[in-house]
Amino acid sequence: MNPVRKQRLIVVLAILAGLAVAVGLAVYALRQNINLFYTPQQVVSGEAPIDTKMRVGGLVVDGSVRRDPDTLDVTFAVTDGKGTFDIHYQGILPDLFREGQGIVANGTLVSRDRFEAEEVLAKHDETYMPPEVQDALEKAGHPGNAGKKAESGSGGAYSGSYSGE
Repeated sequence: MNPVRKQRLIVVLAILAGLAVAVGLAVYALRQNINLFYTPQQVVSGEAPIDTKMRVGGLVVDGSVRRDPDTLDVTFAVTDGKGTFDIHYQGILPDLFREGQGIVANGTLVSRDRFEAEEVLAKHDETYMPPEVQDALEKAGHPGNAGKKAESGSGGAYSGSYSGE
């Protein structure tokens, strides 16, 4: 083989090897950071894998919030109308967290009826529902906030005048 061709072949192979390593590292990094969303029905039916990081969401069941008086441990049930399971969280819940409202929790499913949350997110106003939770509730046939739309101009801002006197 001609020495110039041999040198070009080595350069092309080195570039291809570098690209393969870069793609492999990117796929590995993305695979670790993917948080799939599951509904309570999917969790209870076994569609959600155990011991995997994921996001779950639904409505907090009325009367299900149990707080440990000595620690920040909180356990509550989440439902979409067809499936219900418990979420355990250690920390301070968002101010807007309350029973009957939609939440999304990030964490790990430890069994079909228990989820260990690292983060709990509550909806930020009366009319907003996370899109994943809204779709899940509609598919489950739960009336929830189906058909409600955010009213324009009702952002909660103060409207009025101040005289400063």
